[in-house]
Amino acid sequence: MSAPTSLTSATYAARIAFVVELAEHLHAYGTTAQRLEGAMIAVTQQLGLDCEPWVNPTGMVLSFSDPLRPPGDSDTTRVIRMSPGDVDLYKLCETDRIAEQVMAGEMDLAEGYAALRALDAREPGRWGKALQVMGFAMVAMAVAGLWRLPWADIATAGVIGLLIGLLDLATRDGTRLKEAGDALAGMVAGLVAILVSAFVVPLNLNTVIIASLIVMLPGMALTNAINELTSQHLVSGTARFAGAMTTVLKITIGTIIALTLAKMLGVTPNVRALRPQPDWVEWAALATASAAFAILFRAARRDVALVMLAAVSGYLISRWVGAALGSNIGLFVAALATTAAGNGYARWADRPGALIRVPGLIMLVPGSNSLRGLMNLVQQQDMAAGQEAALVVMNIVLALIAGLLFGNVVVPARNKNL
Repeated sequence: MSAPTSLTSATYAARIAFVVELAEHLHAYGTTAQRLEGAMIAVTQQLGLDCEPWVNPTGMVLSFSDPLRPPGDSDTTRVIRMSPGDVDLYKLCETDRIAEQVMAGEMDLAEGYAALRALDAREPGRWGKALQVMGFAMVAMAVAGLWRLPWADIATAGVIGLLIGLLDLATRDGTRLKEAGDALAGMVAGLVAILVSAFVVPLNLNTVIIASLIVMLPGMALTNAINELTSQHLVSGTARFAGAMTTVLKITIGTIIALTLAKMLGVTPNVRALRPQPDWVEWAALATASAAFAILFRAARRDVALVMLAAVSGYLISRWVGAALGSNIGLFVAALATTAAGNGYARWADRPGALIRVPGLIMLVPGSNSLRGLMNLVQQQDMAAGQEAALVVMNIVLALIAGLLFGNVVVPARNKNL
């Protein structure tokens, strides 16, 4: 569908300003390089602009020109430095809605630009922040429940998750502790788990630490990085992969510091290997995890049920198909079904497919295995100790990427690629 005449007749500067603002918002809400670039090209074509976007996890270069003017006469380049994006499904959907209304002529460029800027001022209130902190605890407890850990382990993971949520809240707004936030989270998780296991009750120590840190782990970033590399977005994929591995390293450093401090102080944790929970605990944990991810991904109220259903479906498809055909095939089928369902929903509802794709994949990503491998490697000082976990991570990533690629073939993404 062609854009309304009012859009193409708007001033060159106004059209560029709207596109730049739109790009900044999509980047801030966790859109991958290939999807963001696809969205920029689709939008600028409707606005009567030529655009050559170049996107990476920490910035963008947008080169514009007016095809109706002589070559070189209207060339404009914007270099934008940004922090790595974070998933915000509500704001992503609002950004998509604003772009749709502008493209349909229901809102002019000035109104669309103002609406996008207004999203920046919309921040969660006191109760919203408290809910986000609780989301960390809910995910930690839910993951411990999915792994069928004892009740003491589940409770300990929940307490640590709550503390990490408070730490994230304190460091999110650019304080001087922000760069060390991942390492501090690892230290908190390690110290609390060690103290509980030494003086209260024995724990599955490493597993409790990993469950409590699960929200901090960059499993989705690692999967997106490989996805970008396979899409020939080499710079963005390499940078995102390096960022994900750096995050895992910082978390591992924090946990190892905690273990070293305990050893220096003569505190010996009591470690056990016990997973006694019945089936109903796993089902309750799955429901809790899906609700927690709806909170942490900041889904709008109207989308909470959809996000929860996507998270539960991805997990169950992976589990049931994996039990029948093998775990890697289960991950592949789950990723394929989730991607195809997200693209189908985007085409049918004309809303971002990320509402289904992101929560559907989050339960499958390999963050916990990557941290476990590094922890085993550092604790035992033996390369062989981490090789098995590294192989598991590689197999998970390959299965997920294969599912993403073929899911996009089965049901292609809509034009704006969100």
